Amino acid sequence: MAVYPTEDPRQALARRLRALRELHWPGQGITQHQLGQALGGRKALSAPLISSWESPTNPAVPPASRLHAYATFFATAQSVAAEPYRVLPLSTLSDDELRTRTDLLRELLQLRDAAVREPVARPMSAEPTGGGLWHFPDLRTITVVCALLPAELRNKFPYADPDSPDYIALYTYADLDALIELYGHLRATNPATEVRFKTAEELLPDDYTTHLVLLGGVDWNLVTRDVLRPGRVELPVRQEARDEGDPEPNGFKVLENGSVKYFTPQLDEAGQLIEDVAHFYRGPNPFNSKRTVTICNGMYGRGTLGAVRALTDIRFRDRNDAYISRRFATEHEFSVLSRILVVRGQVVTPDWTAPEIRLHEWP
Repeated sequence: MAVYPTEDPRQALARRLRALRELHWPGQGITQHQLGQALGGRKALSAPLISSWESPTNPAVPPASRLHAYATFFATAQSVAAEPYRVLPLSTLSDDELRTRTDLLRELLQLRDAAVREPVARPMSAEPTGGGLWHFPDLRTITVVCALLPAELRNKFPYADPDSPDYIALYTYADLDALIELYGHLRATNPATEVRFKTAEELLPDDYTTHLVLLGGVDWNLVTRDVLRPGRVELPVRQEARDEGDPEPNGFKVLENGSVKYFTPQLDEAGQLIEDVAHFYRGPNPFNSKRTVTICNGMYGRGTLGAVRALTDIRFRDRNDAYISRRFATEHEFSVLSRILVVRGQVVTPDWTAPEIRLHEWP
Protein backbone atom coordinates (compact mmCIF):
# COMPACT_ATOMS: atom_id res chain seq x y z
CA MET A 1 0.00 0.00 0.00
CA ALA A 2 1.39 3.38 -0.99
CA VAL A 3 2.11 5.88 1.77
CA TYR A 4 1.70 9.57 0.91
CA PRO A 5 3.42 12.36 2.84
CA THR A 6 1.30 14.64 5.01
CA GLU A 7 0.44 17.92 3.28
CA ASP A 8 2.93 20.71 3.92
CA PRO A 9 1.20 23.22 6.29
CA ARG A 10 2.32 26.00 3.97
CA GLN A 11 0.49 24.31 1.10
CA ALA A 12 -2.67 24.01 3.21
CA LEU A 13 -2.63 27.78 3.79
CA ALA A 14 -1.87 28.44 0.10
CA ARG A 15 -4.74 26.21 -1.00
CA ARG A 16 -7.16 28.02 1.33
CA LEU A 17 -6.07 31.47 0.09
CA ARG A 18 -6.52 30.41 -3.52
CA ALA A 19 -9.96 28.97 -2.77
CA LEU A 20 -11.03 32.24 -1.18
CA ARG A 21 -10.00 34.20 -4.25
CA GLU A 22 -11.52 31.85 -6.81
CA LEU A 23 -14.55 30.31 -5.07
CA HIS A 24 -15.63 32.43 -2.11
CA TRP A 25 -18.23 34.32 -4.12
CA PRO A 26 -19.71 31.89 -6.71
CA GLY A 27 -19.64 33.32 -10.19
CA GLN A 28 -17.33 36.17 -9.21
CA GLY A 29 -13.77 34.98 -9.30
CA ILE A 30 -11.16 37.60 -8.43
CA THR A 31 -7.89 37.94 -10.28
CA GLN A 32 -4.59 38.11 -8.43
CA HIS A 33 -4.17 41.64 -9.74
CA GLN A 34 -7.56 42.73 -8.35
CA LEU A 35 -6.85 41.15 -4.98
CA GLY A 36 -3.41 42.78 -4.82
CA GLN A 37 -4.99 46.17 -5.44
CA ALA A 38 -7.55 45.63 -2.69
CA LEU A 39 -5.14 44.31 -0.04
CA GLY A 40 -2.45 46.89 -0.74
CA GLY A 41 -4.65 49.98 -0.63
CA ARG A 42 -2.63 52.98 -1.76
CA LYS A 43 0.36 50.73 -2.53
CA ALA A 44 -1.04 47.78 -4.49
CA LEU A 45 0.51 44.36 -3.96
CA SER A 46 1.86 42.73 -7.09
CA ALA A 47 0.16 39.76 -8.75
CA PRO A 48 3.40 37.72 -8.44
CA LEU A 49 3.34 38.28 -4.67
CA ILE A 50 -0.25 37.02 -4.42
CA SER A 51 0.78 34.10 -6.62
CA SER A 52 3.68 33.26 -4.28
CA TRP A 53 1.22 32.94 -1.39
CA GLU A 54 -0.96 30.56 -3.46
CA SER A 55 1.85 28.46 -4.95
CA PRO A 56 0.94 24.75 -4.85
CA THR A 57 4.61 23.66 -4.69
CA ASN A 58 6.68 26.12 -2.64
CA PRO A 59 4.39 28.81 -1.21
CA ALA A 60 5.56 31.83 0.74
CA VAL A 61 3.77 32.51 4.03
CA PRO A 62 2.09 35.92 4.10
CA PRO A 63 2.54 38.21 7.11
CA ALA A 64 -0.21 38.04 9.72
CA SER A 65 -1.19 41.62 8.87
CA ARG A 66 -2.14 40.53 5.34
CA LEU A 67 -4.37 37.80 6.75
CA HIS A 68 -6.22 40.46 8.75
CA ALA A 69 -6.87 42.21 5.44
CA TYR A 70 -7.91 38.93 3.77
CA ALA A 71 -10.44 38.26 6.55
CA THR A 72 -11.92 41.74 6.31
CA PHE A 73 -12.07 41.64 2.51
CA PHE A 74 -13.82 38.26 2.30
CA ALA A 75 -16.16 38.95 5.23
CA THR A 76 -18.47 41.14 3.15
CA ALA A 77 -19.68 41.27 -0.44
CA GLN A 78 -19.41 45.05 -0.11
CA SER A 79 -15.70 44.56 -0.83
CA VAL A 80 -16.45 43.72 -4.48
CA ALA A 81 -19.51 45.93 -5.01
CA ALA A 82 -17.53 48.23 -7.29
CA GLU A 83 -14.09 48.37 -8.87
CA PRO A 84 -11.42 48.87 -7.79
CA TYR A 85 -12.14 46.34 -5.05
CA ARG A 86 -11.09 47.41 -1.57
CA VAL A 87 -10.80 46.41 2.09
CA LEU A 88 -13.47 48.32 3.99
CA PRO A 89 -13.15 49.86 7.47
CA LEU A 90 -14.38 47.57 10.22
CA SER A 91 -16.83 50.27 11.29
CA THR A 92 -18.83 49.71 8.06
CA LEU A 93 -19.35 45.97 8.63
CA SER A 94 -22.56 44.58 10.10
CA ASP A 95 -22.55 42.37 13.20
CA ASP A 96 -22.93 39.25 11.02
CA GLU A 97 -20.06 40.37 8.78
CA LEU A 98 -17.85 41.03 11.80
CA ARG A 99 -18.57 37.53 13.10
CA THR A 100 -17.71 36.11 9.67
CA ARG A 101 -14.46 38.09 9.73
CA THR A 102 -13.57 36.82 13.22
CA ASP A 103 -14.15 33.18 12.24
CA LEU A 104 -12.20 33.51 8.99
CA LEU A 105 -9.32 35.33 10.67
CA ARG A 106 -9.11 32.64 13.34
CA GLU A 107 -8.93 29.94 10.64
CA LEU A 108 -6.27 31.75 8.60
CA LEU A 109 -4.10 32.54 11.61
CA GLN A 110 -4.26 28.91 12.74
CA LEU A 111 -3.16 27.79 9.28
CA ARG A 112 -0.37 30.36 9.33
CA ASP A 113 0.70 29.31 12.83
CA ALA A 114 1.11 25.73 11.59
CA ALA A 115 2.96 26.93 8.49
CA VAL A 116 5.53 29.07 10.28
CA ARG A 117 6.47 26.19 12.59
CA GLU A 118 8.05 24.57 9.53
CA PRO A 119 11.64 25.88 9.14
CA VAL A 120 11.69 27.16 5.56
CA ALA A 121 14.55 29.07 3.95
CA ARG A 122 13.19 32.04 2.01
CA PRO A 123 14.77 35.04 0.30
CA MET A 124 14.84 38.52 1.81
CA SER A 125 11.66 40.48 1.13
CA ALA A 126 10.45 44.04 1.39
CA GLU A 127 7.13 42.74 2.72
CA PRO A 128 6.19 43.56 6.33
CA THR A 129 7.35 41.06 8.95
CA GLY A 130 5.10 39.79 11.73
CA GLY A 131 2.40 42.42 11.18
CA GLY A 132 -0.65 42.34 13.37
CA LEU A 133 -1.30 45.27 15.67
CA TRP A 134 2.14 46.76 15.05
CA HIS A 135 1.47 47.05 11.30
CA PHE A 136 -0.03 50.40 10.24
CA PRO A 137 -1.29 49.95 6.66
CA ASP A 138 -2.01 53.64 6.05
CA LEU A 139 1.78 54.28 5.80
CA ARG A 140 1.48 57.32 8.09
CA THR A 141 4.31 58.34 10.43
CA ILE A 142 4.75 56.42 13.68
CA THR A 143 6.26 58.26 16.67
CA VAL A 144 7.52 56.30 19.67
CA VAL A 145 7.64 58.45 22.79
CA CYS A 146 9.77 57.65 25.84
CA ALA A 147 10.21 59.55 29.09
CA LEU A 148 13.35 61.55 29.75
CA LEU A 149 15.22 60.09 32.71
CA PRO A 150 14.98 62.38 35.75
CA ALA A 151 17.93 64.69 36.26
CA GLU A 152 19.07 62.91 39.43
CA LEU A 153 19.54 59.72 37.41
CA ARG A 154 21.13 61.40 34.38
CA ASN A 155 23.62 63.13 36.64
CA LYS A 156 25.00 59.80 37.83
CA PHE A 157 26.86 58.98 34.62
CA PRO A 158 28.73 61.21 32.17
CA TYR A 159 27.34 59.62 29.01
CA ALA A 160 24.01 61.41 29.73
CA ASP A 161 25.68 64.81 30.13
CA PRO A 162 25.41 66.89 26.91
CA ASP A 163 28.59 68.73 27.88
CA SER A 164 30.61 65.51 28.03
CA PRO A 165 32.67 64.44 24.99
CA ASP A 166 31.25 60.95 25.60
CA TYR A 167 27.61 62.10 25.50
CA ILE A 168 25.16 59.57 24.04
CA ALA A 169 21.60 60.84 23.68
CA LEU A 170 19.99 57.43 24.20
CA TYR A 171 21.36 57.28 27.74
CA THR A 172 18.85 60.01 28.61
CA TYR A 173 15.89 57.78 27.65
CA ALA A 174 13.81 55.76 30.09
CA ASP A 175 12.62 52.28 29.03
CA LEU A 176 15.52 51.94 26.61
CA ASP A 177 15.24 48.14 26.35
CA ALA A 178 11.55 48.43 25.39
CA LEU A 179 12.42 51.13 22.83
CA ILE A 180 15.10 49.01 21.16
CA GLU A 181 12.80 45.97 21.07
CA LEU A 182 9.91 47.91 19.59
CA TYR A 183 11.73 50.21 17.17
CA GLY A 184 13.34 47.36 15.25
CA HIS A 185 10.03 45.51 15.06
CA LEU A 186 8.15 48.59 13.85
CA ARG A 187 10.73 49.16 11.10
CA ALA A 188 10.47 45.52 9.96
CA THR A 189 6.67 45.56 10.11
CA ASN A 190 6.31 48.93 8.36
CA PRO A 191 9.22 49.03 5.89
CA ALA A 192 7.73 51.87 3.79
CA THR A 193 6.76 54.05 6.78
CA GLU A 194 8.71 56.69 8.68
CA VAL A 195 9.24 55.45 12.24
CA ARG A 196 10.87 57.86 14.68
CA PHE A 197 11.44 58.05 18.42
CA LYS A 198 11.71 61.00 20.79
CA THR A 199 11.54 61.83 24.46
CA ALA A 200 8.33 63.47 25.64
CA GLU A 201 10.13 66.79 26.00
CA GLU A 202 11.26 66.71 22.36
CA LEU A 203 7.82 66.36 20.79
CA LEU A 204 6.67 69.06 18.37
CA PRO A 205 2.99 69.90 17.76
CA ASP A 206 2.90 67.87 14.52
CA ASP A 207 4.23 64.80 16.34
CA TYR A 208 1.08 64.58 18.45
CA THR A 209 -1.05 63.92 15.34
CA THR A 210 0.94 60.89 14.09
CA HIS A 211 0.41 57.31 15.22
CA LEU A 212 1.63 57.67 18.81
CA VAL A 213 3.27 54.81 20.74
CA LEU A 214 3.87 55.73 24.37
CA LEU A 215 6.37 53.76 26.46
CA GLY A 216 6.19 54.16 30.21
CA GLY A 217 3.70 55.53 32.65
CA VAL A 218 2.33 58.75 34.03
CA ASP A 219 5.10 59.22 36.56
CA TRP A 220 7.84 60.08 34.02
CA ASN A 221 6.23 60.08 30.56
CA LEU A 222 4.46 63.43 30.31
CA VAL A 223 2.71 62.50 27.05
CA THR A 224 1.19 59.39 28.62
CA ARG A 225 -0.08 61.66 31.39
CA ASP A 226 -1.51 64.14 28.84
CA VAL A 227 -3.24 61.46 26.76
CA LEU A 228 -4.88 59.88 29.82
CA ARG A 229 -6.35 63.11 31.11
CA PRO A 230 -10.13 62.84 31.74
CA GLY A 231 -12.04 63.74 28.61
CA ARG A 232 -9.34 62.51 26.23
CA VAL A 233 -9.18 58.77 26.81
CA GLU A 234 -11.89 57.38 29.06
CA LEU A 235 -10.53 54.20 30.65
CA PRO A 236 -11.51 52.44 33.86
CA VAL A 237 -7.79 51.78 34.40
CA ARG A 238 -5.50 54.28 36.11
CA GLN A 239 -1.90 54.01 37.21
CA GLU A 240 -1.78 55.40 40.73
CA ALA A 241 0.83 56.14 43.36
CA ARG A 242 -0.21 55.36 46.92
CA ASP A 243 0.13 57.96 49.65
CA GLU A 244 3.48 58.13 51.38
CA GLY A 245 3.58 55.64 54.23
CA ASP A 246 1.06 53.28 52.62
CA PRO A 247 2.50 49.76 52.95
CA GLU A 248 1.10 48.71 49.56
CA PRO A 249 3.32 49.33 46.49
CA ASN A 250 2.19 51.48 43.60
CA GLY A 251 -0.21 49.79 41.23
CA PHE A 252 -3.00 50.03 38.70
CA LYS A 253 -6.45 51.01 39.93
CA VAL A 254 -9.52 49.65 38.11
CA LEU A 255 -12.91 51.22 38.77
CA GLU A 256 -15.84 49.27 37.33
CA ASN A 257 -19.47 48.83 38.37
CA GLY A 258 -18.89 50.88 41.51
CA SER A 259 -16.08 48.67 42.79
CA VAL A 260 -12.35 49.35 42.95
CA LYS A 261 -9.57 46.83 42.44
CA TYR A 262 -5.82 47.33 42.75
CA PHE A 263 -3.28 45.29 40.81
CA THR A 264 0.24 45.61 42.18
CA PRO A 265 3.66 44.15 41.35
CA GLN A 266 5.19 41.47 43.57
CA LEU A 267 8.63 41.63 45.19
CA ASP A 268 10.34 38.87 47.12
CA GLU A 269 11.76 39.10 50.64
CA ALA A 270 14.99 40.60 49.29
CA GLY A 271 13.12 43.33 47.41
CA GLN A 272 13.69 41.72 44.00
CA LEU A 273 10.94 42.07 41.41
CA ILE A 274 9.32 38.71 40.63
CA GLU A 275 6.09 39.88 38.97
CA ASP A 276 5.19 43.22 37.40
CA VAL A 277 1.85 44.50 36.11
CA ALA A 278 1.68 45.77 32.52
CA HIS A 279 -0.95 47.79 30.70
CA PHE A 280 -1.49 47.66 26.92
CA TYR A 281 -3.97 50.13 25.44
CA ARG A 282 -4.87 50.84 21.79
CA GLY A 283 -7.42 53.41 20.64
CA PRO A 284 -7.95 56.52 18.54
CA ASN A 285 -5.40 59.29 18.98
CA PRO A 286 -7.23 62.05 20.94
CA PHE A 287 -5.27 64.66 18.96
CA ASN A 288 -6.12 63.16 15.53
CA SER A 289 -8.95 60.62 15.29
CA LYS A 290 -7.56 59.24 12.00
CA ARG A 291 -4.45 58.00 13.82
CA THR A 292 -3.98 55.71 16.80
CA VAL A 293 -2.42 55.87 20.21
CA THR A 294 -0.86 52.81 21.84
CA ILE A 295 0.33 52.73 25.44
CA CYS A 296 2.76 50.12 26.78
CA ASN A 297 3.26 50.72 30.46
CA GLY A 298 4.40 48.75 33.50
CA MET A 299 4.83 49.71 37.10
CA TYR A 300 8.52 49.04 36.50
CA GLY A 301 10.57 49.03 33.30
CA ARG A 302 10.33 45.27 32.96
CA GLY A 303 6.55 45.56 32.87
CA THR A 304 6.81 48.03 30.00
CA LEU A 305 9.15 45.65 28.16
CA GLY A 306 6.72 42.79 28.74
CA ALA A 307 3.83 44.81 27.30
CA VAL A 308 5.91 45.45 24.17
CA ARG A 309 7.14 41.87 23.79
CA ALA A 310 3.59 40.50 23.93
CA LEU A 311 3.27 41.51 20.26
CA THR A 312 6.92 41.42 19.10
CA ASP A 313 8.22 38.10 20.49
CA ILE A 314 8.17 35.65 17.55
CA ARG A 315 7.03 32.82 19.86
CA PHE A 316 3.95 34.64 21.17
CA ARG A 317 3.05 37.57 18.92
CA ASP A 318 0.78 35.69 16.50
CA ARG A 319 -1.23 33.93 19.19
CA ASN A 320 -1.57 37.13 21.24
CA ASP A 321 -2.57 39.10 18.15
CA ALA A 322 -5.13 36.44 17.22
CA TYR A 323 -6.56 36.54 20.74
CA ILE A 324 -6.91 40.34 20.60
CA SER A 325 -8.53 40.12 17.15
CA ARG A 326 -11.13 37.66 18.43
CA ARG A 327 -11.73 39.26 21.82
CA PHE A 328 -12.06 42.85 20.59
CA ALA A 329 -13.18 42.25 16.99
CA THR A 330 -15.88 44.95 17.08
CA GLU A 331 -14.09 47.47 19.30
CA HIS A 332 -12.27 50.64 18.27
CA GLU A 333 -10.28 50.74 21.50
CA PHE A 334 -9.29 48.18 24.09
CA SER A 335 -7.15 47.68 27.16
CA VAL A 336 -5.43 44.65 28.70
CA LEU A 337 -3.79 44.46 32.13
CA SER A 338 -1.53 41.43 32.45
CA ARG A 339 0.99 39.83 34.75
CA ILE A 340 4.62 40.03 33.70
CA LEU A 341 6.61 37.24 35.28
CA VAL A 342 10.28 37.98 36.03
CA VAL A 343 12.67 35.04 36.42
CA ARG A 344 16.22 35.73 37.61
CA GLY A 345 15.80 39.32 36.50
CA GLN A 346 14.60 38.39 33.00
CA VAL A 347 11.19 39.24 31.53
CA VAL A 348 8.98 36.33 30.48
CA THR A 349 6.76 37.32 27.55
CA PRO A 350 3.08 37.21 28.60
CA ASP A 351 0.76 34.72 26.89
CA TRP A 352 -2.55 36.58 26.67
CA THR A 353 -4.37 33.37 25.79
CA ALA A 354 -3.74 32.13 29.37
CA PRO A 355 -6.54 33.37 31.67
CA GLU A 356 -4.24 33.47 34.71
CA ILE A 357 -1.98 35.98 32.92
CA ARG A 358 -4.80 38.41 32.07
CA LEU A 359 -5.75 40.54 35.08
CA HIS A 360 -8.33 42.84 33.47
CA GLU A 361 -9.76 43.49 30.01
CA TRP A 362 -11.79 46.41 28.75
CA PRO A 363 -14.33 46.84 27.26
